[in-house]
Amino acid sequence: MQQIYEAVRRSVNENRENMLALWEQIVNIDSDSRNIPGVESVCRVLKQEMEDIGMAVRVLPSGGAGPVLIGEWCMDASKKPLLFIGHMDTVFKDGTAEKNPFEIDERGLAHGPGVLDMKAGLVIALYAVRALRDAGYRERPVKCIFMGDEENLHMFSGAKDIMVSELGEAEAAFNFETGYMDDGLVVGRSGGGIIDVVIKGVQVHSGIEPEKGRSAVAEMAYKIIEIESRRDVERGKLINCGMVSGGIGENTVPGEAKISIGIRFPSMAIRDEILDDIKSAAEHVHIENTSAKMRVRMLMDCMETTDGVKKLFEHVKNTAAECGYGDLHAFSVSGVSDSGISVSNGVPTICAMGVKGAGNHTMNEYAVVESLFERTVLAGCAAYAL
Repeated sequence: MQQIYEAVRRSVNENRENMLALWEQIVNIDSDSRNIPGVESVCRVLKQEMEDIGMAVRVLPSGGAGPVLIGEWCMDASKKPLLFIGHMDTVFKDGTAEKNPFEIDERGLAHGPGVLDMKAGLVIALYAVRALRDAGYRERPVKCIFMGDEENLHMFSGAKDIMVSELGEAEAAFNFETGYMDDGLVVGRSGGGIIDVVIKGVQVHSGIEPEKGRSAVAEMAYKIIEIESRRDVERGKLINCGMVSGGIGENTVPGEAKISIGIRFPSMAIRDEILDDIKSAAEHVHIENTSAKMRVRMLMDCMETTDGVKKLFEHVKNTAAECGYGDLHAFSVSGVSDSGISVSNGVPTICAMGVKGAGNHTMNEYAVVESLFERTVLAGCAAYAL
């Protein structure tokens, strides 16, 4: 196997300048989640890279956001596919790339919008496939699934359903999200979502006929107390009535109100508890002749640390030791990612396989340049040995 590892490393070393050039090119394209043309531009660049490798490429419209880019290598191989997951969008608004373009400083740190989260990860994924090709790998199909709107959690598109349909019977997945400076790989992530509860009352003039009124805001207050009482921080059951609205003026009994609730959960069982709690509160009438409906605006699955995830981490950890990368450790984080989609649909996944750095979602975001190459070697070797 050492001979194969050396072949992977040789391919990466021979392509260092090309990897840096691709990284710079896509970082300097503004691609906020709602900037569909920008995401499409990044997609076109990556599509060309995939075609140059020899991958079969599909660009799938998501309906409401940027496209989903699918690249497939060696799909006629007999083993179950390995998935490389990433996203092409960032959180940075138009014009940021011009103000803060890609730059490598004297410390070997790269800067720019999305340089860490997660445009470097896309480069790693593609050049890991290229290294597998160069090493003569034909044992297992490799499929890249690059999403166009992960940063807003696929709230406005059908991208999540597309991803689920593309997972198939995959053996495992590597998600090239932000890597951590201490070489931790993520084996668990919280899920999260936004739930709206809309309350209807009876709107009347508060001075002329107050007896006919039924305050949606008052009913909302009861429901907020009921919903918040179900929070259990120690179990990771997080429920936050974070935004409320209602009424049209001080002299009118409010006929409508809305609670927007942020939720977080470490397991699907706790997710279901939360949804049941909110549904129960919505249906529980405190003020006669009011009503309420619960609406799930957005829901992202959690990444549970399953036995399959644990086994996959041990494989990557052992490969890291064998190929000379070094030691890795596993940990869990609260932030959500598309790894929740893959794990909840039965595909063991390791997350945070991307470039190392810090400062996500800020103008101070940076990435360690050398880790771009180190993580590509790790991904290629771990894929080959799987």
